Parts: sequence; structure tokens; C-alpha cells
Amino acid sequence: MVDVAAEALAAHAGLVGNPSASHAGGRRARAVVDDARERVAAAVGAHPSEVIWTSGGTEADNLAIKGLYWARRQADARRTRIVISAVEHHAVLEPAEWLAAEHGAQLVLLPVDAHGRVDLDAVKNELAAHAESTALISVMWANNEVGTVQPVAEVAALAAAHGVPFHTDAVQAVGHVPVDFAHSGATALSLSAHKVGGPVGVGALVVTRTERLMPVTHGGGQERQIRSGTLDAAGFAATAAALDWAVDHLEGEAARLRELQAHAVERILATIPDAALTGTGLGPGRLPGNVHVCFPGADPDALMFMLDSQGILASNGAACSAGVHQSSHVLMAMGYSAADASSTMRFSLGHTTTSGDIDALMGALPEAVERARRIR
Repeated sequence: MVDVAAEALAAHAGLVGNPSASHAGGRRARAVVDDARERVAAAVGAHPSEVIWTSGGTEADNLAIKGLYWARRQADARRTRIVISAVEHHAVLEPAEWLAAEHGAQLVLLPVDAHGRVDLDAVKNELAAHAESTALISVMWANNEVGTVQPVAEVAALAAAHGVPFHTDAVQAVGHVPVDFAHSGATALSLSAHKVGGPVGVGALVVTRTERLMPVTHGGGQERQIRSGTLDAAGFAATAAALDWAVDHLEGEAARLRELQAHAVERILATIPDAALTGTGLGPGRLPGNVHVCFPGADPDALMFMLDSQGILASNGAACSAGVHQSSHVLMAMGYSAADASSTMRFSLGHTTTSGDIDALMGALPEAVERARRIR
């Protein structure tokens, strides 16, 4: 957590009033909630009334996918198609799959190119053929594994031209690349506090004021009758502080991280035989803190644990279910073989990362990859 977020959390942790209560304690807590809402809205180019607080990005994604689908389906029974990119986070993919399995939805996966970028022609063709039966489109702002930034504004414009709501999972993007909700043309946008140095367990769904969503939870309707639950004033204050810091430092921090990113990639590719950068090349089409590399033939779990033993926290980026390792659906959609799609590692650079951390990584990585390849 960034210092300003920790300070805000500590400063408001003693609030005892429920923000929905009418007494003095409740009004004090409500003032904190409203201030945080205004700050978050300003940071992402939205109106305060468009910010719906959630418990994080996963809830925001679920609320967007289910809420938009059910609302559109109720208004027009023909609208059964859910169109998402093939590289969406599981928080979008699995709700869509559940709606297809349990609620009569037709799930359409948009193809991506070898860099993980959604095919705009596929979006155009899908809408030209099925706009009247499409409930929503969802394409993430930036990919959580390979860091590819998607053509969000272009997809939003195509959706709007056909009267189809468009949601974007911007959890990875907010605070790291410029994000302007109003300018993007999106109907709904998900964000998460901990991705910008805020507290874990806080997020928001930004929804245009004219869009109707069916609630996923019931019991109070605190957030525009779309989301129920007691509001976390301290958590929201910390979120606003973290997002303010991230947006204020975005340009300089992105430039600093891109230098570290380029340095790390150059050293990895020059040192590790057959290592290959996944996703787009370095530049504005990729998140500045993302280094995602394929190490063909390496056992990803062994590599991760060996790096962890050296104090290097990395992720193999592939889904694990009940302890069974699976190849990344993102890499598979990009055309990688199942073996290569499971032999990847993501190194995330952030506000605490220094050149010394890159040196430490390179001090451990060559031997770790060599050993992980022997294991496999």
C-alpha cells in the first residue's frame, strides 16, 4: 500500500457511524464516502454518481456482466449473446460462462492476434450479424498477463453504433496508463484499489447514469439500487488517496517503469537461451510495469518457487484449479502451444521497484530457469 493510502486508512479507521445512517456519526462517515467518490470519479474521468463502490475488481466485473445481461434480457428476450475477448480475466470469463451454462446466454469469444490484441474486424462482423441479439460486449482495457493495451475506444464506438452496452475491465490499467471513462465511450468500467497501491478488498464499477443494471446482491440498495452492502468509509478514503497519488505521478512513474522494463527485458533475452517476450513490444501498447516472458521447456511452478526462495515474487500467469496446473488461456488464444503457454513467468514492476531489483532478478533467474528446464 502506498504511504498516502495507509495514512488515510489509519486516519479513518476509527469512524463508527454507518454511512447510511442519519445520526451525526453516520453523516460524518457519509461525508468521507462522498469525498472519496468525487475523487475517484475525477481520477477516471467520470461523474461522481457513476461510481458504484464494490469489494474489488472481481465483484465489479460480475456486477457488470450479470447486471447488464439480465437487464438487457429482461427488456428484450432476444438479447442473449455475450461477446467478450478470448483473453479476458477469469472475473469476466467465468461469469459469462456461468450465464451461458445456467441462464441461456450465448457466449462469443472474440479472437486476438499474436500480441493478444482483439480483432476489430471480428467485432465489426459480430455486430453486423448479431447486434439485435447481443446483450453486451466486454473487452479489458489492458491484459493482466501479457500487458497488452486494447483498442477500447474503437470497440466502444462500434458497440455504441449498434446500441449495445460495452464494459471494460480496467483493473490493470487505471493508475498505470491514461484512463478517461467519459472519453472512452464505455458503458461500464471496473477498477480495483490494490492495483494502484490502495487496500485489498475495495473496488468500483463506474456506470453511465442512463444505464440500468440488475442488482446481483439485495438488501439495502445503498449504491444506486445496483449494489447493496454497508459502505467501507475508511477503505474508500484510502482508495481515493491511492488513486490520486497514482494519477498525479502517472506520467513520470510510467516513464521510469518503462526504462526499468526495457532494461529487464534486454537482460533476460540476452542471458536466457530461447527466452521470448510475449504480448506486444515495449511502448505505449503495453503496460509499463509488465514483463511477461516465455521460457520454453521450464516447469513454471518450479521456476516460481525457486525465485520465491531468493526473495523474488513472480507469477506464472497460468490458472490453477484444485492444484492442477493448466496452460494460460490467454497465451493459448494468442497461438502458443499448450507447453509454451504453461512455461511463462510474469514480473510486475511497481512504485517500489528499482534497478537493484532487476540486478537481483538477474542474479537468480538464469540458474532458476536452467534447473526448471531440467525438472520438466
